[in-house]
Formats: sequence, C-alpha cells, structure tokens
Amino acid sequence: MARMHSGKKGKSGSKKPLQKTKQSWLRYKPKEIEMLVLKLAKEGKSASMIGLVLRDSYGIPDVKLVSGKSISKIMEEKKLAPKIPEDLMALIKKSITIRKHMEENRQDMTALLGVQLTESKIKRLVKYYKKAKKLPVDWKYDVKSIKLYAE
Repeated sequence: MARMHSGKKGKSGSKKPLQKTKQSWLRYKPKEIEMLVLKLAKEGKSASMIGLVLRDSYGIPDVKLVSGKSISKIMEEKKLAPKIPEDLMALIKKSITIRKHMEENRQDMTALLGVQLTESKIKRLVKYYKKAKKLPVDWKYDVKSIKLYAE
C-alpha cells in the first residue's frame, strides 16, 4: 500500500501479535478493564492514551482481545466519547500548529504544502465521518472557527 502523499511504499511500523488468544499471565477480568478504561476516560485521556497507559502501567496488551470491545466502544457506551473523533482532532491540531508557524515564517513554502496536505486529509475524514454518522451532516471544517475545538 502506498503512502497517501508520497511516491513511497512504506510498510514499517509496529505490528500486533499474530496469535489472537488471551495471554495466560494476564490477571485482569473484562469488567476490571472496563472500569480502568472508564476511570482513565473520566480523567480526560483520549482512547489512544488510555491504550498506552493500560499497556505500559497495567500490562494489558490488547483491550479488545480480553473484553471483546475496543476502548472507543466502551467509551461510547458510557457516553464518554468525544464529540469529534480523535484522529480528526489530531489532524485539526496539526493544521493549527502549521498555520501558527506560517504566520511567523511567511516564506516557508514547505509549510504551505503541509497545510494543504493536512487539510485535504481533514476534508476526506470529515466526508467519511458524515457518511458513517459520527459527525452531524451540517458540521463544517472552517479554519477560523475550528480553533475553538482544538483548545
């Protein structure tokens, strides 16, 4: 699979374990894991940060394997999921930081390309989330008003 905005075909990155079985050394029950996820979500952590904390601090390699539900599904069931999906919010924050950089460095044309690529990714994701009904149909990405979401 080729990368989105380059001619390369990078395949590096972390991989999940091949075996889809619960580890014998894992001592947490599904209910306990759900309680941990809810506790961390109430502290304001995102789904990816919750996964990292569970992996690093509690030794839970894969929440979905043990509990049968992903972290985001658990958060949605308990009404703790964010209004804007996490990946979209990360792209919006990236766009804002690049725009701040461009205000200070007006001659940086590489940053201009970065903004264009990031915003095309945002528009594609918004289109997908509207189809999947995770965003309202009237939600619109506007550069001026979007700063309110990211802060």
